[in-house]
Amino acid sequence: MVRILKLAQLSTEELTALHRRAEVDVDQMLPIARQIIDAIVQTGDAGVIKYARKFDYPEASADNIKVTEAEFAQAKRLIEPEVKIAIEQSFRNIRAVHQGQMPESIHLAEIDNGIFAGEKITPIPRVGLYVPRGRGAFPSIMLMLTIPAMVAGVGKIVVCTPPDKRGNIEPISLLVAEMAGVKDIYKLGGIQALGAIALGTENVPKVDKLIGPCSVYGAAAKRILAGKVDVGLPAGPSESIILADETTDPQLAAVDLLIEAEHGSDSAALLVTHSEMVAQKAQEFALKYLRELPQWRREFCQDGLAAYGGILLTSSLEESIQFINDYAPEHLEVLVADPISLLGKINNAGEILLGKHTPSSAATYAIGVNAVLPTGSFARSYSAVSVFDFLKRSTVAYLTPEGFDNIKHTAKTLANYEEFPAHRIAIEERENLL
Repeated sequence: MVRILKLAQLSTEELTALHRRAEVDVDQMLPIARQIIDAIVQTGDAGVIKYARKFDYPEASADNIKVTEAEFAQAKRLIEPEVKIAIEQSFRNIRAVHQGQMPESIHLAEIDNGIFAGEKITPIPRVGLYVPRGRGAFPSIMLMLTIPAMVAGVGKIVVCTPPDKRGNIEPISLLVAEMAGVKDIYKLGGIQALGAIALGTENVPKVDKLIGPCSVYGAAAKRILAGKVDVGLPAGPSESIILADETTDPQLAAVDLLIEAEHGSDSAALLVTHSEMVAQKAQEFALKYLRELPQWRREFCQDGLAAYGGILLTSSLEESIQFINDYAPEHLEVLVADPISLLGKINNAGEILLGKHTPSSAATYAIGVNAVLPTGSFARSYSAVSVFDFLKRSTVAYLTPEGFDNIKHTAKTLANYEEFPAHRIAIEERENLL
């Protein structure tokens, strides 16, 4: 059963739980994450391998956790031509989008007489990417992470991704990594993966930043590691909102509701509408589509929809939009009559997909926009992954003699006000010596 909730009838506690989605589960995983990370801090590789054998694959060892050249070669032989063609188109589109984001490497402008200010853009030296797997495979995430890192010019890109129980990495993900020039791939998942690349061990290099979506376990690990390394945007369990009005095709709304729901039992998927007719019809169609899914995907959908999602009935389109801005979803599909007219009213969403021809699955695989997005309401302050996640800015300033004369009085005045005499003296000495 796909539940229908009426926004006006939700208690404060129920509304809070709806907004929190799986974040409550992240809290519960913190002790486990701390235990594993502490083991890595204390024993390095030994701690990583202990938990890799427990959670990843039984034969893990310090000697075999890194993907070899032979494994890259074998992966290419396993990929069907049709899939390779699809990957190549997706790669081209994602690369084109991210190349368009690249800023000037140096920008310096004269903002007043003799005063030059700007910035220099440089790539982060070492970045760790986490590509999840679970019961499925996500070469799409490998695309979305390695390509902007490559375009940004990151010097060393390290990937951790879970293997199967025999220690094999999903072959298409290896192809994508190789296309992006990435060869440092480690067969590690979850907390032990994030801990290894954030902290560094004898065999796993330490990075300056780690980024990538993960389960509640990984989200808990990122909270603990945040004081030791830049953990990037909060990208936890999948979440989405489908915005519908009375003109929306309930069949499309229903099937799109399941796109993010099928990711896992901790996913949050909501259909938000003020139309009772659309809500009821979509409920019927959702049940039909659920029956067509494989059992394990159907169970994911049913669990997530029962715990964190469903169909939310509002009193008006305006109330629906207000709920969306408060919720700040990772993915938002706008399936209303005139979607473009609403774009200016939607302020908090990781991804905004406009119109019935733009389902989330098209953006995930083929359009080229990045599908690694902030979750857990962090779309209020974080953005989709882009080249900017892999770049850093250094401010640059230059004063000519005229520029120094232009600002010296202001600098001395404010230095005096804040009671920093050395600041003032540095200006005065230049007046005397230069």
